[in-house]
Amino acid sequence: MTEFFIGIDGGGTSCRAALASADGTVLGRGGSGAANILTDLDGGVRHIVEAARAACVDAGVGNDALSSCNVLLGLAGANVEATVGAVMGRLPFRRCAVESDALIAVHGALGDQDGAVAILGTGSVFATKTGGVVRTIGGWGFVVGDQGSGAVLGRSLMQEALLAYDGVRPGTAATDLVLRDFDNDPQKLVAFAHGSLPGAFARYAPAVFRLAGEGDAVAIRLVESAARQIDESLDTVLQGPNPKLCLLGGLGALYETWLKPEHRECVVPPEGDALEGASRLALMRFAAGGDANE
Repeated sequence: MTEFFIGIDGGGTSCRAALASADGTVLGRGGSGAANILTDLDGGVRHIVEAARAACVDAGVGNDALSSCNVLLGLAGANVEATVGAVMGRLPFRRCAVESDALIAVHGALGDQDGAVAILGTGSVFATKTGGVVRTIGGWGFVVGDQGSGAVLGRSLMQEALLAYDGVRPGTAATDLVLRDFDNDPQKLVAFAHGSLPGAFARYAPAVFRLAGEGDAVAIRLVESAARQIDESLDTVLQGPNPKLCLLGGLGALYETWLKPEHRECVVPPEGDALEGASRLALMRFAAGGDANE
């Protein structure tokens, strides 16, 4: 039976998969919905399988190839052991291993080089690689962490909208935008917030950056506060002489101009993306019969 290797990049907004042969040639790619196993286990598992199947179809190998696939999953929420165990038991692959989305992003962005990455999307996590050893900080999820993330930024804007509605703080175009979405009814906003996943909050993040660029006082305050939190983490991961920093995720480039000058000076383009990192790790882990979880 022909062996295939799949790298999966599963984040809070989407899940992407790339299927490769043993020589590393990418044969097919596929995508699906959000795959944050910490906030939505059932949905995450479903989207992982859907993305892998789509990659098989794109490669022309058919759905039955899943049972012969060796899969490296880079997932948001992979730092919670019980959740990872639940996922592993529900996947149809020959062999699989789960790593954090930060690890695959590091290997994709830095390749064989040392440096640091900041992954700023629906969630947030930071990592540094020194001599092949990767260390991560943050990435603790929307409830207690993910500072600077799109989800936290969107939630903060909703909080500001409610404060403006109550007359506690002045409203701006940013708070008006949110209130309009909920028919100027705070009860609808609160009901939405209590029943929503991180991606639903993160959809406001691009608008916050756009309005901050237009001079909106609330948006500027939110972005500046988030950038200072990011700077705190960067102070930890940017060590040694001539450090390199890759800003990743949907918000990475948007934050660059808001960071401290010494951090902006470290920014370099990534060599590749997280999916490429997952694919590389899949081959490293399985092609030579490495120490994968089975």
